[in-house]
Parts: sequence; C-alpha cells; structure tokens
Amino acid sequence: MNEMLKKARWLFLGVILVISVTSVAQQQPMYSQYMFNMLNINPAYAGSRGVPTVTALYRNQWVGIPGAPRTSSFSFDMPLNEKKIGVGVQLFDDRLGIERSTGINAFYAFRFQLTGKGTLSLGLQAGLLNYQANYTEVSTFQPNDPSFSANVSGILPAAAAGLYYNSDKFYIGISTPALLKTKISYNNAADISSVSATDLHLYLATGFVMNLNQDLALKPSLLVKAVSGAPIEFDLNANLWIQNKISLGASYRTGDSYVGMVECQMSQQLRFGYAYDKTFSSLQSLNSGTHELMLRLEFGSATGKVSSPRYF
Repeated sequence: MNEMLKKARWLFLGVILVISVTSVAQQQPMYSQYMFNMLNINPAYAGSRGVPTVTALYRNQWVGIPGAPRTSSFSFDMPLNEKKIGVGVQLFDDRLGIERSTGINAFYAFRFQLTGKGTLSLGLQAGLLNYQANYTEVSTFQPNDPSFSANVSGILPAAAAGLYYNSDKFYIGISTPALLKTKISYNNAADISSVSATDLHLYLATGFVMNLNQDLALKPSLLVKAVSGAPIEFDLNANLWIQNKISLGASYRTGDSYVGMVECQMSQQLRFGYAYDKTFSSLQSLNSGTHELMLRLEFGSATGKVSSPRYF
C-alpha cells in the first residue's frame, strides 16, 4: 500500500509537469525570511547594507512529501563608488520532484541619494540556469509509458529588474523576478522570449520600524506577489526586536501557511535566522512543516561601518 501511494504521488507530480507539453525552466522559489535578505526577490537591494555581505539560505519545504521543493542559495553583494553602486553574485539550486534548476545570477544596482537618509536604487539581474527534468525516474503504473521515456535538460538565460527605496525606518521595493520567458521542449530545444504584460510576475515589499522603547522595536512588513492567472498572495509579517539582538516574528501567508521565526544577531558581523512554516492548505495532513535556515556574515562592521539602516 505504501509503495502504491508513493507511485501515485510521483505519477501525480509527473502528470502536472507533462500537461503543458513543454517544461517551464524555472519556478520562482518561496522565502519566509525575505525581509532579512531581499536580494532573493529584488536585485535593486544589492549593496544596500553598506558593507560586503555574504548570505546563505536553505529551505526544505513540506517535509515528508516525496519530491517536495528544496531551495539553496549563496550570495555575496557589496557597495562600490562611495555606495553609489551595488554589485553582487548568487549561486542557487532549486529542486521540485524530478525538476532541478541550478545556476548563477549577477546583480547591479545604481543608487541615488534622494534625501539625507533616503536612497533609491535601480537594479538589474542577469544569469544562467541549468534546467533538468528527469522523467525516466518516475515510477509509472504503465510500464514504458512514452510520456516518461526521455529526460529534458538545457542551459537558459534569466533576467530580472527592480526598484528599491529605503531610509533608516522605512523601505519599499517593487520587482519582477522574470523578464524572460524560457522553456525547454521534449527534444531539448530552447524557447526564449520576452515576458508579455499578461505573463509578468510582480513583487511588492514594504516595511517600517517603530521603536516601542529603549529595548524593543517592532518591524511590520508586507510582501505582495501578483502573477497572471493566479490569486494575489500576501505575506503579512511582524518581528519584535529585543535590544537589537533577538527578533521573534510571525507571518501569515494567504491561502497557504502560518510562519514562526527567530533571528539572532550573534555579533556585529554574524546573524542567524530560522523560520518554520505550517501549512493549512490541502497538504496539511501530508507533511510535517517547512524549515528555513539563514546565515549572514557582514565584513567591516567591527570597524564601526555597520550598515544603515541595520534593520533592512
């Protein structure tokens, strides 16, 4: 019975991938701790912390479901030219069932000082990804099913763009994570075109900091994700910072999950974060939750060059 259930799950996943006749090269990964590393959703964030920064992130989604999404990323960004320019690079690995996308992204942001404490950034992202879909690994009820007789793979370009404004107490950014429409067909031929207005993905992220007293600061934030053909999704979040050392937070993702998180500023240079998602969707009984880990290391903070604002 367990073997039959396992086969049914894999077959269901495979059918979803086959329906479109061609395979979309990269789905946009989900992050619960986006507010602590917005480089994952907006290239204009590059260099905004004011010091060279390394960030590693790992997300294991829907633990207990075979083939559930897993995402890993490692990024480095830094300011240049008296913080008027931000540059960065990111390595990533996204897995979903028989699909896997690995690649590299490069970031470039041009920063304008609008006010004494407010900066506007214009950012671009360009990259390459290696997409694979191993259909031959799917266990099917019908032996030698022709729909699963060959694997799909190819290297494709990727591009993104964004705007980001931040001050000491407020930020807002808008971005599109995919400017190119990329597909790999069953004969491994690439199909690359620009994204039309009806296919556009848009992210809007905003938040602010409110000092409650000398030791406590509240940081509410909001992420809006809009995709053609799907309901608009909202991530509503609030984090309570205690003496700028520990942050306790909670999020609500519409139609999907509740999230609890904790951040620890272990030193001026090192921050650790953990988030746990518990879905309330139809997958609730099939998994034990989602775990997300983040580690960030900043260079130069020990010499008093702590980025401003610290919260963003």
